[in-house]
Amino acid sequence: MQAAESARERWFDDFHPGDVAEFGDDELTQAEIIGFAERYDPQIFHTDPEAAKASAYGGLIASGWQTAAVMMRLLVAHFIPANASLGSPGVDELRWPLPVRPGDRLRVRLTVQEAVGSRSRPDRGVVRLFTEVLNQRAEVVMTMRGMLLLRRRPHPAAG
Repeated sequence: MQAAESARERWFDDFHPGDVAEFGDDELTQAEIIGFAERYDPQIFHTDPEAAKASAYGGLIASGWQTAAVMMRLLVAHFIPANASLGSPGVDELRWPLPVRPGDRLRVRLTVQEAVGSRSRPDRGVVRLFTEVLNQRAEVVMTMRGMLLLRRRPHPAAG
């Protein structure tokens, strides 16, 4: 599955276990990292470049929540089908194995793990995804196991 496929014209029926999509290229600047952290995660290793040098990270790093927010924006822009999306029932696992630093460029790689139609609502199904966020060195900086709730392709009315 390629992200170049129109994300606005896919349905639950178009997602199959083993499908992989990779997309995005978003650079995080020092100013963006500090601005996000000052509002949402005001720890010194996110907000103060000088103090961050003495931290366990040896310098300024992005909040993991900012990394997740960048991932979400890339998902909406390149992957989630606007015509079929019903949101997400949740996330099972979220990890940040490596820090994101100013100047890092992030992209997303998704693997469809499962696509299960709803028994009670046959017009929809749940797609389980393994999501990886990678930096410009192809190092994994975030992983997530999540779900999409998607509409099935409508069937034309019988004539």
